[in-house]
Amino acid sequence: MWIDSHCHLGADEFAADRAEVLARARAAGVEQCVVIGSGYGLAGNPRAALLADAEPGLVATVGVHPHEAKDHGDEGRRLLESLLDRPGVVGVGETGLDYHYMNSPRDVQRAVFAEQVALARARRLPVSIHVRGDGPDAYDELLDIWRSEGRGEIEGVLHCYTGTLEYGLRALRAELYVSFSGILTFKKDRGLRAIAAGLPLERLLVETDAPLLAPEGHRGRRNEPARVAQVGEALAAAKGLTVGEVAEATSRNARALFRLGVGA
Repeated sequence: MWIDSHCHLGADEFAADRAEVLARARAAGVEQCVVIGSGYGLAGNPRAALLADAEPGLVATVGVHPHEAKDHGDEGRRLLESLLDRPGVVGVGETGLDYHYMNSPRDVQRAVFAEQVALARARRLPVSIHVRGDGPDAYDELLDIWRSEGRGEIEGVLHCYTGTLEYGLRALRAELYVSFSGILTFKKDRGLRAIAAGLPLERLLVETDAPLLAPEGHRGRRNEPARVAQVGEALAAAKGLTVGEVAEATSRNARALFRLGVGA
């Protein structure tokens, strides 16, 4: 059985056939999905929370994506505080730093990320983290903020990891997990399978980031949680393990991070 630790099932791409998408996920052995609220505007957060309320096997996170940091204000703060009171909301995010697209100024991204980590620490919740940049700045600054605001009191996950082995190991020492997406399956994986091989399985998760990043063989199409198994298969091959071992370990890790009960 698998857990998709990061997907956007509240996105408009799933509006027409969400029930069928969920049925395919269950048929593929996906027992739970973490539905990420941020990244699709302010309205994405309540949609994720509503899905967690309505659908067995779904839980949600809510937060502010770095692309949208410039739009964050008091309305968003009030909304997040109210959503974090709901039982199906199990984390903050995705939030972080993105110095590649620069949809929000760097100083604003840093301030909002620090605020989100502090909110998670106050609530004792894990954080789903986005980090992207064309140099080391975003990565180094993100860890600095994570340490200063998290104070070693909470855990989180670097979602859709594409960084170096050295940075991944640094992140693990800072109480972070690392999650791999469909990029791990790409023919041109940019050395990512070798990096996955060098990271300890007990700190790894798998995800789809659906509707984005469909794995090899499905690229260019809408992604969905049923395809998380393909990511797990690539991780198993990279580490020389059985698919069952990887499914068991990554699901156990996701349960521990997000404090998921059986059938949550």
